[in-house]
Parts: sequence; structure tokens; C-alpha cells
Amino acid sequence: MVDPVLFKKEMEDELGNILKYWMEYAKDEVHGGFTGRVNHFNRPDTVADKGAVLNSRILWTFSAAFLATKNPVYRDFAQRTYHYFITYFIDKEYKGVYWSVDYKGDPVDRKKQVYAQSFAIYALSEYYLATGSTDARQLAIGLFSTIEQYSYDSIKSGYIDAFAENWSVRTDLRLSAKDANEKKTMNTHLHVLEAYCNLYSVWADQTLKTKIENLLHNFNTHIIDSSTGHLALFFDENWKPQSTLISYGHDIEAAWLLQEAAETICDTAWIDTTKELAIKLAAAAREGMDADGGLWYEYDPANHHLVKEKHWWPQAEAVVGFFNAWQISGQEIYLYYALNTWNFIKKHIRDTKHGEWVWGVRADNVAMQEQDKVGIWKCPYHNSRMCLEMIKRLSAASGMIER
Repeated sequence: MVDPVLFKKEMEDELGNILKYWMEYAKDEVHGGFTGRVNHFNRPDTVADKGAVLNSRILWTFSAAFLATKNPVYRDFAQRTYHYFITYFIDKEYKGVYWSVDYKGDPVDRKKQVYAQSFAIYALSEYYLATGSTDARQLAIGLFSTIEQYSYDSIKSGYIDAFAENWSVRTDLRLSAKDANEKKTMNTHLHVLEAYCNLYSVWADQTLKTKIENLLHNFNTHIIDSSTGHLALFFDENWKPQSTLISYGHDIEAAWLLQEAAETICDTAWIDTTKELAIKLAAAAREGMDADGGLWYEYDPANHHLVKEKHWWPQAEAVVGFFNAWQISGQEIYLYYALNTWNFIKKHIRDTKHGEWVWGVRADNVAMQEQDKVGIWKCPYHNSRMCLEMIKRLSAASGMIER
């Protein structure tokens, strides 16, 4: 038996602990905003570059936390992040946001990665919800128009991943060094969808709604493998898959984000479809579950290679995604998975000594201490969103949840 009141309290406490860490260890008191890198032992690299993804995710996190809790400290941190972001990351000449700036705020990597543009939209929309800043909303709308102008493939549909500073063709489209150099990726499409849905919540534009519907169609038609239930990750411009790699964390993240998108635009047909997809994706993600509740990182069936690491963010997405699958289906196994992963997080991922969550653990559950607590990719987005999402879902629960 699981008491939703106690489960909710754990999530509220965890949210507070995560945000406390970021306020205490990540703030750049000298140059503004947040430090670009803090290592596992909370030692900051004061001259590290600062990423657009990191800063937009911080902006979203504190904006969303203020909306949920009304804690004015979180609003203050959201405002701090917003002013830094619009001062240093917005490209006032060519539009869009830079990929990174140096510790002083000068542009370092000026490329226009659509993934980063999407997180800026996501964060600015949330900041508008939190503060009523019409300037933030207008910036988000402008970024939407920029993505549609330069990235949208009007012939084959979908979005090209990356461009040079002036939105000209770029040969290296990779989001990170580990990614395939392909024109279209699942990851970018998932977060364009997420961003567009958050923008739609503050700007119910018909063209934007149509774009959300198109994205859902692309997932249903091209990205989700109908035979396995897994997401394909990399594609050429014609939507031909270019990799067999499986990302269990993205499977379970998409499981609930697609449904959220359909619910945002209030499309009953898509709601029904995405609920079916949520169960299909959750069932596929179950293949990556270890007996201890942890979700493995990646698997490539082409060479039978499993990356035997359990990174922080798939665990956070597993809690929400499997809980959502239980809410839809009533199948107790999904509730078990959600709770088992949360217990795994508490035991192995949450760092009770240094704060926040570790990057991940290896097969023996030893923490990957060489990885950072704060960095280009290590942000408070996945774990704080897990807390906020579960607080909302558990608030609607009544009585005891049976396992």
C-alpha cells in the first residue's frame, strides 16, 4: 500500500532539496547568471562556458517552481535567470539563441541548434506564466517564427536539426559528440513539441496548433517503430532511420509528453491515440528496467550492446512515464515500476552527501564521480519536473494506492 499523501510529501521535499542546491552552488556571483560547470564534489569552474540549454532549463525550473509553490525566492531566481538569458543568449542580429557563451557572457559557439531554440521557447513561455512578462511571451513567439522560417521542412515535414549562426546550411548537425550527424532527430522533435505545447498554453494560435498536430503525426508515422514500440533516434531528410540505437529514457519520456501535447490542444482523437502510444512506449521501455528499479541508458540491438549505466535523467522520466501508464491502463505493474524507480533514485542517484543527483551509476551502482553536477547537459530540469509533475498527479489521487 502506498499513501499518495506521503508520496507527494517526498516529492515536495525533493523539489526543495534540488532547488536549494542550485541556489547555493550554481549561482555565479561575479559575472551573473549561473556557473557553467560545477563538479561532482561541488567545486565550481568559474571560467567554464555557459550553455543555452542549461540556462533555459534553469529558467523553466524556477518559473515552474514558483507557479507551483508561490515561493517568492523561486520567482527571484527565475527573474535573475531571465535577465541573464535575454542579455547574453539572444542573437539580436540573426535571431535565435546562441549555443553557448563564455563566463563573461561573450558568444563562444554561435550555431543555431533547433533543440536550444526549443528550450528557450519552453522556458520563456513558463516565465510568462509565472510573471506575466509580455516581453518574454513575445520573445517565445518570435523564436517559434524563426524555427518555422528556417528549420521546417515544407516538403517532407519535420525539422532540420542545426544551422550556422546566420541560419545558413551547416555540415555538422550533431547535438552532441555521441550523436549521429543526421538532418532530423527524435530528440529535437520531442522538445520542439514540448516547447510548442508550452507556448500554446499562453498563445492559442491556430498555426501553432497545426504545427503541434503535425509533430504528433510525425511521431506516430515516422519516429515510433510500430513493430517494437521504441523510438527511432536518427533520420535522413526523407525520414529513413539511420540508427538502430534504443534510448530507454527517451521512450518513457515520450510516453507521457505525447499525451500531454494532445491534451494541451484538446484534440480528443489525438488524446485517444497518444494514450495508446503511451502504453506502447512504456511497454517498450520496460525492456530496459533492471531488477533493482534502475533504467539502463541505451541498447543497440545491431551489435547486442547494452550501455550498462543508469543516468539520472532516465530515472526521473521513468517515475512519471510509468505512473502515467498506470493511470491510463490501471495495470499495477506500471505503478510498481514507478515506485521501484523512485526507490532506486533515493538509494543510488540522490547524493545525500554533496546534494542534488549524481550524473549516474555504473552496473555496480558506483556513482560516476568524474561527471558534473552542473554543466551543459546537467540541469535541474528532469528531476525537478519529475517532482512537479508527480505533485500534480498525486494531488488528484485519493485514498491509498495499492501496489
